[in-house]
Amino acid sequence: MQPPHPHTLVRDHTIYACVMGSRAFGLATDDSDTDRRGVFLAPTELFWRFDKPPTHVEGPAEEQFGWELERFCNLALRANPNILECLHSPLVEHVDATGRELLALRGAFLSRQAHETFARYALGQRKKLDADVRTHGAPRWKHAMHLLRLLMSCRDLLRTGTLTVDVGDQREPLLAVKRGEVAWARVESWMARLATEAEEAVHRSPLPPEPDRARVEDFVVRTRHASALRARPDLGTDPDLGTVTDLGTVTDLGTDSAPRGVEPDPDDEIVQGVVRGGALRER
Repeated sequence: MQPPHPHTLVRDHTIYACVMGSRAFGLATDDSDTDRRGVFLAPTELFWRFDKPPTHVEGPAEEQFGWELERFCNLALRANPNILECLHSPLVEHVDATGRELLALRGAFLSRQAHETFARYALGQRKKLDADVRTHGAPRWKHAMHLLRLLMSCRDLLRTGTLTVDVGDQREPLLAVKRGEVAWARVESWMARLATEAEEAVHRSPLPPEPDRARVEDFVVRTRHASALRARPDLGTDPDLGTVTDLGTVTDLGTDSAPRGVEPDPDDEIVQGVVRGGALRER
């Protein structure tokens, strides 16, 4: 099988696609972009080549970004804020059978580790806002609004065990910040309060300490195996993977025999596809 163009992978092998950004957050205005995010499943046989398929693809449309399934799952297991919110978008545009199984796994990715990753990203963005205030006398108000939204999301996730993307009745207060109608001192105080509330919530959170890595890995291995069988039905059964009952199901699958994915570099960007070169992309 010749390696397809990355955009072909997105077009022909997307299992889940959604709208993110301001439209998913309930913060869209007339001039808001439509940010599309998705997950594609590269055919297993592409991984048998020296040149592996891409872990992520930008495009083919404007404001579109997609991750290969394994990369997406690795980032979600690390509680990447952008990835977790992608899984919980209220605006789903496409989902197939594999995508529905991925969505059914949403709870397996959630854990108290989200506090660390959300807080680390929030701290980095707060430092940028403080630098703007020192240099220009005011922050980038749009970025301040989105930082408040992220802190709310983190606090509520830790309190309830549920990740809610839409800001609901906080829309107007947040848009007032975006318009620069709220004094920076009040915004700072709001951010500090949200961070404290998240810190307090983590100690009594209903979330487990760690995500369910074994359950997610089981899904990825079964999905890879099913993809291989679609391309090579002569492969039959594999004693290390169990008995294949159909193209989408593998029984008696042991996680001990599952190949481990390569861990991403811990220095990778926190919000991939949003943070580029250390700066938050304008929306």
